Amino acid sequence: MARLEGKVALISGGAYNQGAAEARLFAEEGAKVVFGDIADEAGKAVEAEIKAARGDAHYRHLDVTSANEWQAAVDFAVATFGKLDILINNAAILVPRVPIEDRTEEEWDRVMAVNAKGMFLGTKAAIPAMRAAGGGSIINISSIAGIGQATTQEPAYAASKGAMRVFSKVTAAQHAKDNIRCNSVHPGPVDTAMFRAAFPTTEALDERLSRVPMGRAGTIDEVVRGVLYLASDESSYVTGTELVIDGGALSM
Repeated sequence: MARLEGKVALISGGAYNQGAAEARLFAEEGAKVVFGDIADEAGKAVEAEIKAARGDAHYRHLDVTSANEWQAAVDFAVATFGKLDILINNAAILVPRVPIEDRTEEEWDRVMAVNAKGMFLGTKAAIPAMRAAGGGSIINISSIAGIGQATTQEPAYAASKGAMRVFSKVTAAQHAKDNIRCNSVHPGPVDTAMFRAAFPTTEALDERLSRVPMGRAGTIDEVVRGVLYLASDESSYVTGTELVIDGGALSM
């Protein structure tokens, strides 16, 4: 039996990279998937790819900073598939590293709006549907930036990812009574376009990876497999915790 057979999942930031990989893998593992992004052309291409592989997935435009769009996405999942079991708060943005005094207020607000507020709005919209379904699993894609290595992190991004970590624990504590689990995933360096764009030179990228004991960036698949575990019933007694997937980076 597929690991997500009979489950209905909603994924934000699903047009590219990790979000798209989650949509593909979840469909492959038997879930019915609704995924959203603001990159509509790319999202529709992922939808077509999943359907061509006989998966059941629907793409929707989703600006995670909009409460109305989140509610519409949840309503669509319930209307189409009858319930909602899984929420992946995956959408995020990253800005180049600068000292705190050089970060603009507008940049700070934008990062917090997408990474932290977006998670809050998605969770708020999903909880009533999950409660009605008898429970569910919420997975917030944070980062090791939300835990440690403070001397090397971009301040707005780190603050937003730290918020995700703590919010996950509060959600887990408040909604265990509803059989709703909530956990955060904390990848280290993962080889994506967004990660590489944060480093202006090859030397800067190499220096970052030198602080990973395994000596390399992780792959999207290595992270998504951890997300799959938390989405599945295999993790039925796991809530309020962090899954760190970082090649040992936090051990240094």
